[in-house]
Amino acid sequence: MLYKALLKPRLIEEKMLILLRQGKVSKWFSGVGQEAIAVGSTLALNPDEYILPLHRNLGVFTARQVPLGRLFGQWQGKLGGFTKGRDRSFHFGSNEHHIVGMISHLGPQLAVADGIALADLLDAQKRVTLVYSGDGGASEGDFHEALNVAAVWQLPVIFLVENNGYGLSTPSNEQFRCRSFTDKGPAYGMEAVQIDGNNILEVYGTIQRLAEDVRQQPRPVLVEALTFRMRGHEEASGIKYVPQELLTEWAAKDPVMSYEQWLLAEGVLSEIRRHQIREQIRQEIEEGLQAADALPAPSPNAATELADMYQPFEPDTTQQLPATSQQPKADKRYVDAISDALRQSMERYPELVLMGQDIAEYGGVFKVTEGLVAQFGKARVRNTPLCESAILGASLGLSIRGKKSMVEMQFADFVTCGFNQIVNNLAKSHYRWGQNADVVVRMPTGAGTAAGPFHSQSNEAWFVHTPGLKVVYPSTPEDAKGLLNAAIEDPNPVLYFEHKLLYRSITGAVPDEYYTTPIGKARLARTGDSLSIITYGLGVHWATQLADELALDCDILDLRTLLPWDEEAVRQTTMKTGRVLLLHEDTLTGGIGGEIVAWIAEHCFEYLDGPVQRVASLDTAVPFAPTLEKDFLPQQRLRERIEKLLAY
Repeated sequence: MLYKALLKPRLIEEKMLILLRQGKVSKWFSGVGQEAIAVGSTLALNPDEYILPLHRNLGVFTARQVPLGRLFGQWQGKLGGFTKGRDRSFHFGSNEHHIVGMISHLGPQLAVADGIALADLLDAQKRVTLVYSGDGGASEGDFHEALNVAAVWQLPVIFLVENNGYGLSTPSNEQFRCRSFTDKGPAYGMEAVQIDGNNILEVYGTIQRLAEDVRQQPRPVLVEALTFRMRGHEEASGIKYVPQELLTEWAAKDPVMSYEQWLLAEGVLSEIRRHQIREQIRQEIEEGLQAADALPAPSPNAATELADMYQPFEPDTTQQLPATSQQPKADKRYVDAISDALRQSMERYPELVLMGQDIAEYGGVFKVTEGLVAQFGKARVRNTPLCESAILGASLGLSIRGKKSMVEMQFADFVTCGFNQIVNNLAKSHYRWGQNADVVVRMPTGAGTAAGPFHSQSNEAWFVHTPGLKVVYPSTPEDAKGLLNAAIEDPNPVLYFEHKLLYRSITGAVPDEYYTTPIGKARLARTGDSLSIITYGLGVHWATQLADELALDCDILDLRTLLPWDEEAVRQTTMKTGRVLLLHEDTLTGGIGGEIVAWIAEHCFEYLDGPVQRVASLDTAVPFAPTLEKDFLPQQRLRERIEKLLAY
């Protein structure tokens, strides 16, 4: 019954405002005045169709029959909530109820909806995905990117903009200049509809009609629901900035009261039944609160917290390559080994989708994906618009529907345009609500090609600092293939760095068949007793070249994985030689070398025969001119620091 569904979130809100004043709830974002949108649109969809709501969409959760005890426990930070006390409000999802909650950045969820819809389209499922945006949040670039991708790919998504006139305290005329959000639809090549968001029948009927049509003819639709927020953005902010005449005007359009009065006038609802329904809902609320009160508070447990950053995963060790493997091998370039891994993983995982700019017929700017579209088709090898954030968000949506994805950054430098999706969505989803992000982000990285500040950066340290991610960085063709296969096999988000200078400059023996190299394990690239050089990527080749030149009796430890890095291997080489040098192409300050040096000082100090040294690039942007770039890179400073350490 629409009336019960509409009334329930209103009565819950009334109770929550009391609990907020009592200090039993820490924060509340009120949806009073907007309930018809959440309730009407949710009931208009099928139960197995995903909805991605925002702050004020309590009606989505109640209409999907989320148990109130658990919902209240979520708001109280209880262990039995959806995030185990790790996040608040509606910052959670429930695959059982086909709901994906928000993150505070608002806009990124629009792209996640694209990914869910793409999965349904690939699986030929006649389903629609519904995602909400506020009028304020629609000012973000994520709004444009998500709508553009959905239009280009004809994804079955309903983008529902709740236009309540304000972004927190900023009125619409300071947010945008268009007359209506329906003006935006035709510019993207999509249908746009405006509805009275306070009329439950109009909301329900329109969304139901659109959803049925979109299921049969997949495409995105933009819906603008006109409404008003009767309370503050959140309770502490108040509504002093709202003119009284606006509040009076919209109070007369209250969705709950208007629908109730209409039902009474039509004789569908009696005063007695009205009273009975309210009492039933209030009783349900009290029972839910009692259930939430009985839930235990989370007990701090560092081991549990650390473990829950990642989806538990045991790699298939039968696919890992033993040191004495007799597998047939062929000499392959670094770039060919990466391409080989993508091809074999696509064969191994039919649910794997590749996405990136120019990766289909063109084969990518470095030709890593050349030939793959001919073998696997454009549905699975997808050219994307220039929109890193939307594609990374879509990769999470694909994961929610059980698919794997590989996203290629054309250059690692461009990942900044999708940074938020990686560090706040992909990295935190499992910790927050148990949803893994089965995503590999390939990152062509590094300098040495005179490409200047925006095509040469080493930005791996940004992601090593982010719990929930894994970061790998192979230096050889064999590891390039094995680590990429392992990254794709792993159900957690992996940043895969591949040095552009190595693509066609090195070759090595690479097994022909599918295999994996274990993530988190370093490799001794050279053995010796007088010195340990700990490095990765191009640094392995710099160190090897100089060791050959100087006939150094040294260990060269290739980390291969930067998060998690191999502490035991670092410990063993430090104990063995007593002299340690950290080398990386990244700039010195804030690089991973500083972290490892600190760990050695803390855990291996008694084995050291000299101060641990760091050799890295200058703390500048990467310069363009070859002479300046050569001075920027650490290679020429490596000899001096090794000689200094050996003489200590």
